[in-house]
Amino acid sequence: MLHAWSSYEKFAWGFDELQPQTKDGVDTFGGLGATVVDALDTLFIMGLNEQFQRARQWVATSLDFNKDYDASVFETTIRILGGLLSAHDLSGDKMFLEKATELADRLLPAWNTPSGINLNRVNLATGQAHNANGKYTVLAEVGTEQLEFIALSQRTNDTKYQQKVENVIKKLQKSFPVDGLVPINIDPKTGRPSPSIITFGGGGDSFYEYLLKAWVQGNKTEAVNFYREMWETSIVKGLQSLIRRTTPSSYAYICEKDGNTLIDTMDELACFVPGMLALGSPGFAPRQAKRILSLAEELARTCYNFYQMTKTKLAGENYGFNPGKDISLNTPYNILRPETVESLFYLWRLTGNNTYREFAWNIFQAFEKHSKLKTGYVGLEDVNTGEQDNLQQSFFLAETLKYLYLLFSPPSVIPLDQWVFNTEAHPLKIVTRTTGPNNSG
Repeated sequence: MLHAWSSYEKFAWGFDELQPQTKDGVDTFGGLGATVVDALDTLFIMGLNEQFQRARQWVATSLDFNKDYDASVFETTIRILGGLLSAHDLSGDKMFLEKATELADRLLPAWNTPSGINLNRVNLATGQAHNANGKYTVLAEVGTEQLEFIALSQRTNDTKYQQKVENVIKKLQKSFPVDGLVPINIDPKTGRPSPSIITFGGGGDSFYEYLLKAWVQGNKTEAVNFYREMWETSIVKGLQSLIRRTTPSSYAYICEKDGNTLIDTMDELACFVPGMLALGSPGFAPRQAKRILSLAEELARTCYNFYQMTKTKLAGENYGFNPGKDISLNTPYNILRPETVESLFYLWRLTGNNTYREFAWNIFQAFEKHSKLKTGYVGLEDVNTGEQDNLQQSFFLAETLKYLYLLFSPPSVIPLDQWVFNTEAHPLKIVTRTTGPNNSG
């Protein structure tokens, strides 16, 4: 973490991300200091106090949201808003909450649609919102703001943030499929899904994650039960219908679905699922809980194999499954993604099984061997040739390194009965919710 952070400070301070090969910075998120904000809580948790103070100072004096920039509502929420809220919850510093509130206010116009389903781009200066790729907002883009906006309402006692994002879930609940699997294209005019792919990979992923986590965040009370109910439907009736096993080695994997057709392909992004299942398993009756945890363990083995089967022992982005051939690499790049170590973290916390630590240690060693430069960390263009790219992703500091650190820390560091991680690994305090959808308790 120190190496990644110091390299960023030295070559790219104030920019969104570091380009280690060219030793400069690049604004990938409109110049919001994404790496600074994404790394705040990791620095805090690791006790890197001087670094944290320098980052805090930058946020207080240089972080400016008044930018004529069409921000991704999803990315800005999970990285910047989530990072600020987490820094606030960990440090108690009100400045972070003030910044978070200002940012959320600039994002809110995205929800001003006929259905209340948000658009995916909003200009931070003008408040003009639109959808970047035509008519639809993607499922993950409408279902991955709940934790952050609910947390903001709880901390400011202003219900408007929660109302906007909870209304989205209520809207989706009205047309929620029997199997809980929602196609990824959502029409903001009608609030209904349009025929499109169903996936636990990119485009779908964190919608399902946040159904579970909004229930955890509200402390599993009556007020947030509808989240858990929707989540259970999408797991028990939905996810389980997408599980197939390879031949000859019987690796479990998650298919995608188009109409009624299952597609034998899986993103590394979907490797968050074992962790999600582990986190959600205790909420089931004992026999069901055991089955769900067992599926989580099987899928984690598959995800670990995504890493082990390449020459660098780092995973590619997407895999295919053909009869008799087990697993094949479809998309060969690696961008320092965290999903597999995230799942290993949850499985280690919930089972105490040290195998998960060993898996994570091997993945860490592969990053050290193939992604570390003198000037920071880079992804790989190809996990078999080892050819490197030129970007140190902000989520490498926010997520990948944080989950690895927590895997080798006592469970009392960020205990899961007091904290819930957003999808960018920013821990938010669990606050009991006692009232229904339109009040923040």
